[in-house]
Amino acid sequence: MKVTSAQAAKMLRKLEDERANLAAAEERSSSFRAAVGEDVESVRPAYDYESTQKSLAETEAKIRKLKHTINLFNVGYVIPEFGMTIDQMLIYIPQLSRQRAKLDSMRSVLPKARAELGLRAANVNILDYIYANYDIEKVNEDYNKVSDTLARAQTALDTVNNTVTFDVDF
Repeated sequence: MKVTSAQAAKMLRKLEDERANLAAAEERSSSFRAAVGEDVESVRPAYDYESTQKSLAETEAKIRKLKHTINLFNVGYVIPEFGMTIDQMLIYIPQLSRQRAKLDSMRSVLPKARAELGLRAANVNILDYIYANYDIEKVNEDYNKVSDTLARAQTALDTVNNTVTFDVDF
């Protein structure tokens, strides 16, 4: 079956939910309590160990196969406008986000700012200043370039995730 990354991710979430539901049902029904004198068979929950283990194993095998297929696609498909595979883009985008956050903080400083007194006494006559040791305008330009690159990278990845298909078989 042909799917996009977005569809595969939804399939994976569904399989993970199915696996969690099976495990929760097993947790609830694999053992039970009965009061002394109570008819144990009347309170015994339905539970088949072998069938449950088989269902869990089949679901986990599907999860492994699907994750592997997604990983192969991610390491093999190159996003043309960036010349990077999807797995590289999944590393690059957080790097751009961190760089953007750093530049955002750097671009918002004043070229010269009075330092906070902190623990020093208020009657100290010496004033300390903090100076930006870089060109704030250049940082602002770089911030805009990184922001634009980040937006393009996210859009390129979104486009691939929603349009390019690959084969998945169970």
